[in-house]
Amino acid sequence: MEVVLINDLRTPDLLRSDGRPTLIDFGASRADVIAATLDLAEWADNVGIDILGFGEHHNSDDGYNPSPLVLAAACAGRTRRIRLRSAVLLASCYDPVRLAEDAAMLQIVSNGRFEMGLGFGYRKVEFEMYGRRLEDRFETTCNLTKFLKRAWTGEAFEFEGRRVQIKPLPPKSIPIMLGGAAPKTARAAAQLADGFFVPLFGEEIWRPYRDECLKLGYRDPGAYPNQGPGFLWISENPEKDWDWIAPHALHVLDSYGRWAAENDTLTPYAGAGMTPETVRQSPAYKVMTPDEAIALVQSLGDNASLYLAPFFAGIDPARGWKMLKLYERHVHPHVPRGVMPTWRHQ
Repeated sequence: MEVVLINDLRTPDLLRSDGRPTLIDFGASRADVIAATLDLAEWADNVGIDILGFGEHHNSDDGYNPSPLVLAAACAGRTRRIRLRSAVLLASCYDPVRLAEDAAMLQIVSNGRFEMGLGFGYRKVEFEMYGRRLEDRFETTCNLTKFLKRAWTGEAFEFEGRRVQIKPLPPKSIPIMLGGAAPKTARAAAQLADGFFVPLFGEEIWRPYRDECLKLGYRDPGAYPNQGPGFLWISENPEKDWDWIAPHALHVLDSYGRWAAENDTLTPYAGAGMTPETVRQSPAYKVMTPDEAIALVQSLGDNASLYLAPFFAGIDPARGWKMLKLYERHVHPHVPRGVMPTWRHQ
């Protein structure tokens, strides 16, 4: 089982910064969340957490992290063992040459611990900021994947009229995993990348990826990894903690829902019309006692992913640390350490 800590730096407190009235009256400050995130990386490294995950969005009212490589590099400086995974970089928001150099340097300073999840994106505003078209996202992402593979060989080559050669190269190659929810992205991941990163999307999207891998003669990536809830909180009093957790969950659901509606697309994280009660009934959001969490871990078994987000949508870091200490004392000793998902075929 892999244990993943999710870091997106969402701080709903930012929504109050312009002085306009708002219903949101919660959320730690951005400075506190950033400081806590760096401390979290060091704690996770010492405890034996497997992955630090870094998402990316732009022009987000709550300050969703737009620079995952920067945050990953900062966390690399506080750690020695834990892997650093982008989940995911938005391909259309990068100059290919700049990304190749920055990712190579991150792999160097982290001593080979970076894994690149590369995504297609779906918010029109993000494409417009970088002078790209939403309609071109599949071609752009596939072309970037091919470019990075070539760039990291160290050879000199021509790209869009530019002579390109990436130096220095990292001592360990950077695996590229495409992320997406359509069969053609699954097949592209097998054809062009090293893997297919689709946590929480379901087994149905994994099947065309696995079939394509076998068709191409690659290693069988195996069955879809069992997935824990997207949000898991360990609590000595779940009923009490749900009262203050629900607004954070609803904020995230509302923002993803608005983004999906604005762009006429689907996202597995959106939930139209969700209420505190329906969130509590959702399998994606769980607040559990330590014993219940242990049972969950045991039911998932090996080849599974467990996700923790201690500062989820601006949760007070003091509360996040209390939860993590419960996890460390009671749950982590029961985590299977046999088969871990690689999300890769090579």
